[in-house]
Amino acid sequence: MSAQDIERFSPRIFTVRGMPVLLDSDLALLYGAETRYFNRSVQRNAARFPAEFSFVLTRKEFSDLMFQIGTSKGRGGRRKLPRVFTEHGAIMAATILNSERAVGMSVYVIRAFVNMQQEFLANATLEARLEKIEKTLLSHDTALRDVIQKLRPLLLPPPDPPKPRIGFHSARKT
Repeated sequence: MSAQDIERFSPRIFTVRGMPVLLDSDLALLYGAETRYFNRSVQRNAARFPAEFSFVLTRKEFSDLMFQIGTSKGRGGRRKLPRVFTEHGAIMAATILNSERAVGMSVYVIRAFVNMQQEFLANATLEARLEKIEKTLLSHDTALRDVIQKLRPLLLPPPDPPKPRIGFHSARKT
């Protein structure tokens, strides 16, 4: 599997309960197994899959995920709620399948998760830098506004001096 294949597979990683996860059907497809046989193997080895490795989605989570994926509620589909696997669960799934393809594909699954984490960290770093730049620009903006307010009176032309009146004028006004 090439880097492009990993890029195509990365969108299949979803965030559920604050964790990046893979659907059982996607993982089974990747490992070259049918979903029902894959899930049966997971159930037989339930001790290897604690809650932080794999869990079954609730109805609400599943409907939210289907909305996120863009799947319609048509005929057919799943009869049971899907099981999802975290990065560690995906690796553990490769160990219970015992196929050469599953072991080889586990490396690519790990790379897909790592790629996703790196993109997330890059976005977080970029966001922090942008926030710092914005604060700096705001402080510069207020300083420039103060300078402009102080310079504006100096830039205006001086008022014309009063013109002397021509002729004789008495000092007193009548």
